Amino acid sequence: MLGRLNHVALAVPDLARAARRYSETLGATVSEPQALPEHGVTVVFVELDNTKVELLEPLGEASPIAAFLAKNPKGGMHHICYEVADLKAARDRMVAGGARVLGDGEPKIGAHGRPVLFIHPGDMFGTLTELEEV
Repeated sequence: MLGRLNHVALAVPDLARAARRYSETLGATVSEPQALPEHGVTVVFVELDNTKVELLEPLGEASPIAAFLAKNPKGGMHHICYEVADLKAARDRMVAGGARVLGDGEPKIGAHGRPVLFIHPGDMFGTLTELEEV
């Protein structure tokens, strides 16, 4: 069921500053910012040979990232994303195993234009886990 690691997401208080740090200091390729109002975030992706790092900044005060940054003002790891071939089958298997899917349980379109779901961190050893269908 579980495919490759798609990305690790870091919440940051200043997206432009974080993107510059990765591009100028580390020499990484960084995407243009993309606003995702349905998720309450603006994102950029740091492209690596084997995966990506997603940098997240709150889009509005109701953003879940704003709440995360209130607790972690310098930022930090927000979630990890794994690829799955069949998102609804993965969801059903997780739920059958006792995991809680956040939101209404139905996939939403993520930053890559593909369906995603989030699994409650309490059911994944303290880590918010995103599943993305590929």
